[in-house]
Amino acid sequence: MARQGHRRPDPRGRLLLVVGAFALVFGLMLARLVQLGAADYERTGYIPPPPSLGRPSILDRNGNLLAIDVPSSGLYAEPRLIVDVDEAVEKLTAIFPDLDGRDLYRRLKSGAAFAWIKRQVTPAEEQAVWNAGLPAVGFQREKQRFYPNGALAAHVLGAVDIDNIGIAGIERWIEGQGLEVLRQSGMDLSHRNLEPVSTTLDIRIQHALETELRKAIAKFSAKAGAGLVLDVTNGEILALVSYPDFDPNLPVDALKPDRINRIAAATFEMGSTFKALTTAMALDSGQFTLRSVVDASKPLAFGRFRINDYRGQYRPLTVPEAFIYSSNISMAKMAIALGPENFRTFLDRFGQMSRLTTELPESAHPQLPRRWGEIDTATASYGHGIAVTPLQASIAVAALVNGGRLIRPTLIKGAALEDRIIARDLIKPETGEALRYLLRLNAKTGSAKKAEVKGYFIGGKTGTAEKVVGGRYSKELNITSFMGVVPVDNPRYLLLTLLDEPKGLKETYGFRTSGWNAAPLGGAVFERILPMLALMPDFEIADVSFPEISDQGAFGSQLFPSPSNGGERNGGVIDGAL
Repeated sequence: MARQGHRRPDPRGRLLLVVGAFALVFGLMLARLVQLGAADYERTGYIPPPPSLGRPSILDRNGNLLAIDVPSSGLYAEPRLIVDVDEAVEKLTAIFPDLDGRDLYRRLKSGAAFAWIKRQVTPAEEQAVWNAGLPAVGFQREKQRFYPNGALAAHVLGAVDIDNIGIAGIERWIEGQGLEVLRQSGMDLSHRNLEPVSTTLDIRIQHALETELRKAIAKFSAKAGAGLVLDVTNGEILALVSYPDFDPNLPVDALKPDRINRIAAATFEMGSTFKALTTAMALDSGQFTLRSVVDASKPLAFGRFRINDYRGQYRPLTVPEAFIYSSNISMAKMAIALGPENFRTFLDRFGQMSRLTTELPESAHPQLPRRWGEIDTATASYGHGIAVTPLQASIAVAALVNGGRLIRPTLIKGAALEDRIIARDLIKPETGEALRYLLRLNAKTGSAKKAEVKGYFIGGKTGTAEKVVGGRYSKELNITSFMGVVPVDNPRYLLLTLLDEPKGLKETYGFRTSGWNAAPLGGAVFERILPMLALMPDFEIADVSFPEISDQGAFGSQLFPSPSNGGERNGGVIDGAL
């Protein structure tokens, strides 16, 4: 019988005592390990490698993925702790044949605290390293940039370096948008925690432009080429192509000299596409009208220098004739009549005299004449002696047809339009209509007629410029370009195509000028992209009309008669157009 008042031992108390004892022992062990680890870092100077930095994903305007971070691993070593360097080198070079054995031996023999062995290791390679059982070798979890579309839009997207930091294109632009501040704050910078960057690109338009450009380069054996699709109403770039291109997944190729972004980072003499600006200046001044006549019957002489027309008419020309026959003589005479200073001021107002900045860090300064005398004015009037980026030239032509607004182009969807309007009301409304009429006339009967697409009302201007080789203009090498706008009566989109050193073919009768290559390239692109842009063809109306132009009785106005001559389309029609 148990004694009264005797207490039995509490098993819970014993359990707590045992758990407390184990916790104390393991706590002491953990503290000792931390102490030993800290002492080892102090002794060796080893600092664990930081994880690579995360970036926001990049999308096209419709939400299609253009760039994203994916998990990766980086292999490193602690050379001071490696006992058998020869064994480590032998096993590592067997797993990674691209490693330089001598360089790897030197780094592992150095006794340094830390050394990278291989960045961006695949899971299979990582497992092979673990299977090799190498001491003092470890992995750091990283983020690797992946571009699922390969080279598509490479010159827009740019590239990142081995640490996932943007070094070109939109990737570099992202660096200046607060990403560095977020990194310093210690935030978890994974693409899941960062708002994606939506661009203005449409990968359907981009792919179509790239495909047709490559075809044309191959067909005409051109050295290079470029293209652009621009919304003239808001400056958004829907496609930007420069070839040769590169795969951003292999960014080393981006450093090759021939991979330059020819749209924004290279300058060219744009040839006769500049004549749109010269003609607009002449008409806007009031000194010339569409019925004015300029004598182009003989070359324009400056000492021993002569300005001639390519396949010229060599007779007096009306302003529309001068435009569609692309008369150098007529353009030079109009520019000189207005004066060098006025011409220079006009070009400056349209953004041709200073560097154009966009989100792309790669942007070239224009190459301008050292002085603006009469001869410099004369040559610049037809796109020689002044070199600008194709993007610069494009926004100037866009301003001619969009109501006179010079808009800084953008590659970022949702970028505020008002903040990007550089200038307004650059030309009178009647000048804008005259330019649209001339562009349409040139597409109907002039050098741009090979850019025509049935059912659409396209306007365009071609340009051919001789290349400068060894300080002199070459008679064998040229740059050809085409600028087209659609629909020409109410422009929405501008297309630029450019070919560098195209060759003549049997089907072009040996000619290598823009009307035979850059213009048909433009037509092929238009045919593919216009349905994608929700522009439906109209097969019922023969052509657009320009009533005010018809009332002036200008050359070619019979192609665009007044509304009284037929049905209606946006205020006017044409029946029986040629």
